[in-house]
Amino acid sequence: MAGTEKHEQPLQQQLSVQSDPQTAAGVYSNLMMINHRKEEFILDFLFVQPQHLANDQAMASLRSRVIASPEHLKRIARALEANIVKYEQKFGLIEESDDLPKALH
Repeated sequence: MAGTEKHEQPLQQQLSVQSDPQTAAGVYSNLMMINHRKEEFILDFLFVQPQHLANDQAMASLRSRVIASPEHLKRIARALEANIVKYEQKFGLIEESDDLPKALH
């Protein structure tokens, strides 16, 4: 019967997150490298210090590595895009910097 379909809302669960103080403080990253294979994506979050050069190349230090399944990474990408839209609606357009090395793989 037309117009009588139910649109069920997914159940929302409460999630309690526990963290030690060092992890909760987070790390700063200004560059990310992405690698993948069939089973997983590997996200390397790096920090490039412009004043540190070795052989005329910028040096980057690995700050954090996140390994996720393709399905989870797709959810992450959708959540990031939705939050960027919300951020720009509230604070204005985010201008992309072009002074860091392009290191996405």
